[in-house]
Amino acid sequence: MSDIGQILPIEGYRVLLTGSLSSDYTTSLTHLYQPLIGIQAVSLYITLVNEQDLQMDSAQTHHTLMNYMDLPLDAIYRARRKLEGIGLLRTFRQQSAEHTTYLYELHPPFTPAQFFSDDMLTQLLYHHIGQDKFDMLKMYFEDSSTWEGTDITASFSDVFQTFQLHTDDVAITDAAHNTQDDTASSIDFSWIEQRLESQLIPVKKVLTTANKRLISQMMTLYGLAEYEVEKAVLWALTSDNTLNAQEFKEACHDVFETNHQQASIKLTEKQENTVNQTHSEETHSADKPTTKEEQLIRKMENISPSQLLADLSSGGQASGQDLKVIREVMATQGLPSPVMNVLIHYVLLQSDMKLSKAYMETIASHWSRANLQTAREAMHFAKRQQLQNQKKQPKQKNDRRQTSKEVIPDWFKERKKQSEQTQQQTVSTDEEWQETEALLRKYSKK
Repeated sequence: MSDIGQILPIEGYRVLLTGSLSSDYTTSLTHLYQPLIGIQAVSLYITLVNEQDLQMDSAQTHHTLMNYMDLPLDAIYRARRKLEGIGLLRTFRQQSAEHTTYLYELHPPFTPAQFFSDDMLTQLLYHHIGQDKFDMLKMYFEDSSTWEGTDITASFSDVFQTFQLHTDDVAITDAAHNTQDDTASSIDFSWIEQRLESQLIPVKKVLTTANKRLISQMMTLYGLAEYEVEKAVLWALTSDNTLNAQEFKEACHDVFETNHQQASIKLTEKQENTVNQTHSEETHSADKPTTKEEQLIRKMENISPSQLLADLSSGGQASGQDLKVIREVMATQGLPSPVMNVLIHYVLLQSDMKLSKAYMETIASHWSRANLQTAREAMHFAKRQQLQNQKKQPKQKNDRRQTSKEVIPDWFKERKKQSEQTQQQTVSTDEEWQETEALLRKYSKK
């Protein structure tokens, strides 16, 4: 529903094609791109290509585009974002007091040869259509004007996710294709450089520009941690210290399958309630959390469980065992990522900052039955449970007072003593969530 209203039928658009289309561009679209982005996105691209020759001096309205494609405007908007995410379209918006106009800058699709030379796209296509069809296609295919406006093009990671566990959980990682070179340059490779130098392996020979791009793509595609990528690199080194690209990709996929036995690689549209970035910026001040609890909820909604655990570990890396516990609980109970974040926080507060698997599984099963879906719901649910537990304790104490004249066995006195000690150690609801505020301040300063 968040896609409705992102574009209005009365708003205009113009089309600009950068470069020239190859003679077989429709073959690339239907056989290589369509399995990844769907028929509506491909149809929109072809419609815009042909619309470029028909456009007049004045901009066409999106109502015209709705009639051409026989689609509602929210479906056209989603198709447009897929084209943006895959690198076939850049969108610019120009606003004035009277009207809003969009420029759709079309980019030619890769030729089959270019497509199969891109590691990210070939891996995605392989996972979408399977080994037999992929091999058949690969064998068959072997062998700017400027416009003033604000670039509001969605990136690949804004639109797509590359794998998802078989739960309602949010996918662990996103991938990025249309900014390949930027992605490679934005990753800090110092961690692997130090590892290679410690083993007297020539760094420049391994970390070439092409290999850096390959490493960054596989790292984001399969959601691998740095130490996992490091192992894959070392595994794929040849006897003369060069990186075997195919063995490296296979090693990354093996690590992924080990970590997520029930997950599959497939390009899917993000399910989060994403709104247009520009509209978000315009309403940012109104949505800004005002209280510390709201800040904490916002943090829980947007951070990953592994990053939260790392932030709460005094800036250090979360242990592999703790991450394994979290992954198993999420997969077993099907808790969304924001709810899992609140659960981690709650368990740490209740267990003196220790991550107890048994305790976490008990609470997780309860929260799963309660069908909690957001961080706000989970936090309020936890508070209510604590208040109910505290209300029960005085009643139990009064009951014992009424029977105080009876002869009480020693074992009952000992149990009472232990119960009172436990009660004294129980932190009140307000104090516990004050601790969360302190923790929030700790990692909000980073």
